[in-house]
Amino acid sequence: MGRKVTLATCSLNQWALDFEGNLERILKSIEIAKAHGAKYRLGPELEICGYGCADHFYESDTLLHSFQVLRKLLESAVTQDIICDVGMPIMHHNVRYNCRVLFLNRKILLIRPKMVMANHGNYRELRWFSPWNQLRNVEEYFLPRMIQEVTGQVTVPFGDCVLSTKDTCIGTEICEELWNPRSPHIQMGLEGVEIFTNSSASHHELRKADQRVNLIKSATTKSGGIYLYANQRGCDGDRVYYDGCAMVVINGDIVAQGAQFSLNDVEVITATLDLEDVRSYRGEVCQPNMEREPKPCHRVKVDFSFSSGDDIFLPTHQPITWHFHTPEEEISLGPACWLWDYLRRSGQAGFLLPLSGGVDSSSTACIVHSMCTLLCQAVKDGNGQVLEDVRRVVGDDSYHPQHPGELCARIFTTCYMASENSSEDTCSRARELANQIGSTHMNINIDMAVKGILGIFSVVTGRWPQFRANGGSHRENLALQNVQARVRMVLAYLFAQLSLWARGKPGGLLVLGSANVDESLTGYFTKYDCSSADINPIGGISKEDLKSFLLYCVEQFQLPALRSILSAPPTAELEPLTDGQVSQTDEADMGMTYTELSVIGRLRKISKCGPFSMFCKLIHMWKDALSPTEVAQKVKHFFRMYSMNRHKMTTVTPSYHAESYSPDDNRFDLRPFLYNTRWTWQFRCIDQVESTT
Repeated sequence: MGRKVTLATCSLNQWALDFEGNLERILKSIEIAKAHGAKYRLGPELEICGYGCADHFYESDTLLHSFQVLRKLLESAVTQDIICDVGMPIMHHNVRYNCRVLFLNRKILLIRPKMVMANHGNYRELRWFSPWNQLRNVEEYFLPRMIQEVTGQVTVPFGDCVLSTKDTCIGTEICEELWNPRSPHIQMGLEGVEIFTNSSASHHELRKADQRVNLIKSATTKSGGIYLYANQRGCDGDRVYYDGCAMVVINGDIVAQGAQFSLNDVEVITATLDLEDVRSYRGEVCQPNMEREPKPCHRVKVDFSFSSGDDIFLPTHQPITWHFHTPEEEISLGPACWLWDYLRRSGQAGFLLPLSGGVDSSSTACIVHSMCTLLCQAVKDGNGQVLEDVRRVVGDDSYHPQHPGELCARIFTTCYMASENSSEDTCSRARELANQIGSTHMNINIDMAVKGILGIFSVVTGRWPQFRANGGSHRENLALQNVQARVRMVLAYLFAQLSLWARGKPGGLLVLGSANVDESLTGYFTKYDCSSADINPIGGISKEDLKSFLLYCVEQFQLPALRSILSAPPTAELEPLTDGQVSQTDEADMGMTYTELSVIGRLRKISKCGPFSMFCKLIHMWKDALSPTEVAQKVKHFFRMYSMNRHKMTTVTPSYHAESYSPDDNRFDLRPFLYNTRWTWQFRCIDQVESTT
């Protein structure tokens, strides 16, 4: 009858500017798609060069090498007899566009430029690309000579157009276009396009996956149709993790789902669907609205069929229920996959973590343990790429990981850096957790180094600073805390470089940081202290979420040591103990709780509140617990702390982006780092309102 179609979409772990590796992964995905009978294969956004090229998009080399890869794809026998849809940057009339290139049997069918650019949060597409804003317009694109030699074509269609085969019509959306109020699929559906595709580079944030799924389900619930979604996966060289979730949806029902977090570099999902289901759905729901535009969408006709003449016995995919991970599972899986990509692509031999016995560093340790668990499972499942990468990291071609703890011992070193202000409780908690996860653990005393540095200062100035508890001033007290923290950073890098050498093993270690997103908001850490590291897997995660994550790890990974860590008050242990007990706590130092900080952080970034509008919202949100005067004090205190310490974000460790209120100065949260910390006008407005209540 010729009405059933088999389509493929995929998630690829592409790497910016890794043209060789990107080509191999694209070809492998096409090969898998064909093996499953697919006639169309969709890949992620800008998959040829990698999405995260950033200012490398300005370089002509990036455009040149992308066309060289496209030529290899056109020439390959793997790409024959299947419509391939790949992403790359293309310059047309001296303007750079983010494009999809659709080709079949060594002929380019069309080039579709992106029409709505992503330019918020972590995205800066308008810096490198222009949107194609000529709706319904198609121009001739003159192919480079190297492509002409393969295709025999001089020009191909370039613009807002769709593809008509002998049995259906397929139209393209690119990432941000789905999120736009005027998504192209709306009008394409009304003009009879039956299959929509979306190639994305959408990054992971906690609790975000349902937004993506709901948008795609909604797109086909309203107007019917088949929707293919492809997404990048992994760390392509930056702070974000692309979390896959490739899917196929028909008439509002999900029929195929890819993994959100996975160590597989190539994942292809296929679905066989009946075009008559789309036509029947539209016949009842959409027919009254199926009106043609004055200027209809340009159709590129191709002599090709997705369906065969005799497909009556071909089974179709049925609706499934999407499985969403809990936030605790997301923390366990996303940063772990990101860490693995970073480790295997950095050429280093493992990680070193200063493990203090607190919630933050313990969370980082658990994420590394989760990574080792994923690696062992992937090897057990027969993932040859993971096994090859693990062997290269540990420097042993015969190594075969059997257990997460045993793998941890090879690639993960933890160290407790004690000072005279450290308690036995935190030392034992760190040691117990290290034993349970299997890391190679060291106890290091930093007092000798601290006293040596203070001795140098004393020789020069004739003064020896004292802690506040011993009669010193606030300046002395802060300086003494800072020198301890900074000594820990220096020692962490020393041991990261030489600890494997001391054990007679090759390679160096990446230093992991453990400052959470809430501490970064107020700058509650020393600049260049032990939170300064190579990378930080928890820098975009709130303290409250980390506590929930550790509770999850107690059962998931059988780590009972975490219970005592969770019950202990958060402390930096940088001031003298009182009768052997901790006298300094984080929340007392910050002047607010971590729960309050999360609320304030979301208002500052997501709700875009300055001091006055934040006060206006919080007097209602916190009315049962705080008076307007107390709310005003909290808001003022936060903005003083935030503005005084914003300069620290210019040097903060690159962190896994997981939270939409992240204060990351590099990409996400573009604000000044030199403020008038008195906020005189803003605070006066608060005072005027507060005085009337």
